[in-house]
Amino acid sequence: MISPLASVTLFHVGPVLVSQAVVTTWVIMAVLTGGAILVSRTLKAAPSKTQALFELIVDTVDSEIRNTMQVEPDPYRAFIGTLFAFIFVANWSTLVPGVAPPTARLETDAALAMLVFVAVIWFGIRAGGPGGYLSTFASPSPLMIPLNLIESVTRAFSMFVRLFGNVMSGVFVIGIVLSLAGLLVPIPLMALDLLTGVVQAYIFAVLAMVFISSGLPAKLIPKSPPERTAP
Repeated sequence: MISPLASVTLFHVGPVLVSQAVVTTWVIMAVLTGGAILVSRTLKAAPSKTQALFELIVDTVDSEIRNTMQVEPDPYRAFIGTLFAFIFVANWSTLVPGVAPPTARLETDAALAMLVFVAVIWFGIRAGGPGGYLSTFASPSPLMIPLNLIESVTRAFSMFVRLFGNVMSGVFVIGIVLSLAGLLVPIPLMALDLLTGVVQAYIFAVLAMVFISSGLPAKLIPKSPPERTAP
């Protein structure tokens, strides 16, 4: 059995090695991009079942952004939605025979965590300017600046370790059981692994929202409205 940590090289582009994870990643991106273009070109005022399903997904993403970040979802919908969709499809790519999910690779998960790290800076500066973003490191006190700077790096590291550990462990366990017990016995484990894939995509997206929210100026995060008193 090939270790899930081993990189399977498919071909070379000059001196560059192209692994199976890279090819799978690009195929997933092409499928998601093509699907998005196809759906956007067939939008109708009276939605079909497919359009209604996608509208439900978008509404769900918007609702999660509002509940988690306490802001309007428009600036963040594309990034958060794409992040969830990619991780979800990548985790479920294990259903294709001979394909290992790219999220079981350290480099893929590190790249996703780096995207979130950059997104925190990008959305923070976009919302409040460089000064507004940098002011978030002094919250709740200027004494917290060193710790907040360290936290901004360590939380990105924790994201990719969490995603890699959960996805890779599922692939590894199923591979061991499959080699020892045959084809039918691992089916319950595969179903559990698929469920875990959905949960991991959701958790990663929620953590991205929390970290992006932490980089927004405090004035953009509305406080909870005061409770009404009975007349």
